[in-house]
Amino acid sequence: MNPKVMVIEDEEPLAVLLRYNLEAEGFEVETIGRGDDAELRLRETVPDLVVLDWMLPGLSGIELCRRLRLRPETERLPVIMLTARGEETDRVRGLSTGADDYVVKPFSVPELMARIRAMLRRTNPGSISSVLDVGGIVLDRQAHRVTRNGRPVRLGPTEFRLLEFLMGSPGRVYSREQVLDGVWGQDIYVDERTVDVHIGRLRKAINRGRERDPIRTVRGAGYSFDKES
Repeated sequence: MNPKVMVIEDEEPLAVLLRYNLEAEGFEVETIGRGDDAELRLRETVPDLVVLDWMLPGLSGIELCRRLRLRPETERLPVIMLTARGEETDRVRGLSTGADDYVVKPFSVPELMARIRAMLRRTNPGSISSVLDVGGIVLDRQAHRVTRNGRPVRLGPTEFRLLEFLMGSPGRVYSREQVLDGVWGQDIYVDERTVDVHIGRLRKAINRGRERDPIRTVRGAGYSFDKES
């Protein structure tokens, strides 16, 4: 069963971005735009993790977090708080109220995804796999190691993140813009042609001899990782 993440965020474009990236990583996602609605929903169902905005209509994220820690059903629920408030006093208040992690806007989407995976591995090890295995290519997130049919594959940090992103949803076609958002993050400007350069480096590293190239170029659309490589 895929881990469930509830995103409580009133900025719709950001909520859509988070949903897209979380679903691409295999999570089940529910988005809610109001703090009071989220409180009611959390009385009905408890996800594996909550991504919580501080400033929300209806009920603030900080107050919602405080109330969650008072209920036995949610006192241990992992909470990552998102906020534009980056002062040390705000961080201390957020963590003291019960947030497990504190991410300041604007933030790197890949970093947030990594924080979510790391937190789930600590709090619920069975909910997320640290190893991706598709078509003979094995990517170990914790060991930061890749092999193909038992052969070690040496990748740079960017190529590793790129392969991890593509392997997260085999068969799914990603545009260059989607790859940029998922691997580099929205807050970093990178030209779309950079994607092609790193795809080329990744192909050179993982393909040897007559091995089939698992990365498929979809003309006019982008790139996909084949399930059968």
